[in-house]
Amino acid sequence: MTCSSCSLHAPTLSFSLFFTFRRSRGRDMSCPNLLLSNPRKHATLRLSKVSGHTTELLEIQSDKPTFHVLFIPGNPGVVSFYKDFLESLYELLGGSASVTAIGHISHTEKNWEHGKLFSLQDQIDHKVDFIKQELQNNELPIVLVGHSIGSYISHEILRFLEKVTYLIGLYPFLMLNPLSKQQSNIQNVAESSILSALLSFSVASLGLLPQCTLRFILSKSLGSSWSDTAIDAACSHLLQYHTIRNMLYMALMEFRKVQ
Repeated sequence: MTCSSCSLHAPTLSFSLFFTFRRSRGRDMSCPNLLLSNPRKHATLRLSKVSGHTTELLEIQSDKPTFHVLFIPGNPGVVSFYKDFLESLYELLGGSASVTAIGHISHTEKNWEHGKLFSLQDQIDHKVDFIKQELQNNELPIVLVGHSIGSYISHEILRFLEKVTYLIGLYPFLMLNPLSKQQSNIQNVAESSILSALLSFSVASLGLLPQCTLRFILSKSLGSSWSDTAIDAACSHLLQYHTIRNMLYMALMEFRKVQ
């Protein structure tokens, strides 16, 4: 298992480090149409109430699915970051699977939760509740794909739900790296409610700038590694006080949990 250096990391679309876990089943989930040339289907955003929490979902429905891929993001848990990746994944699977990405509570464009903070365990329970609510009665087996701390969340889901048959972790964040200055700096900020609030306020204040100015600043500062889709997600979601506060609080819980 390979651990990413930090869970608070903007998603790249060239995932290469991974681990897998398969629960023994008798069902064939191979993809006979792999890499067939099909028209690309676009992921659509849907809002759903999961255990009373307004949740952002990105979905691509297959006409004839043989299994369902549920994607669990890292931190930040903004599903819009992964739109290009999800569409590429659906295309790679040749339309043999429906694909759903579920965002974290309060890592959303609007402040649905009115400033409440949610821990790592809250996010795990949220994902379990979603599967029970929307996928449990579906006959299709579920394949979990987790990015960064999403791999840890996926592993915890696997412990509770027999319906999940396979788990793939992309850049899994499963333990702390004591030599990482970046992790240490994030932990120092996250452990201080004052520093967390100041940083969140500072970042959110950038969101007051005109969108064209904001896009220009982000595209120049983040470089070509961020796609237009990722820039749009950063403008709409990351520059929000409630999102940054929840990112830092979740990071604090991550550090405590994975020690």
